[in-house]
Amino acid sequence: MALRIRLQRHGSVHNPMYRLVVAESTSSRDGKFVENLGLYNPSPRGKDVETQINVERADYWLSVGALPSDTAKTVIKKARAAQVKA
Repeated sequence: MALRIRLQRHGSVHNPMYRLVVAESTSSRDGKFVENLGLYNPSPRGKDVETQINVERADYWLSVGALPSDTAKTVIKKARAAQVKA
């Protein structure tokens, strides 16, 4: 069982929002997942936040061998930078 950290698409047409989840590599994109790590909004409007991710849990899953997708890696990196800045 290979675990991946990846994005699940939610939201509406032309207004995507994503959940950052830990899932088995064989499950479908929007299918079952092991843990929800947070939210990513690529186009925030008004008071919406861009990322809201539990970086500690993401680090835990990375330490036990979960492989992030390219986009998930970038989102986690942005969340880490935002956490340090705040």
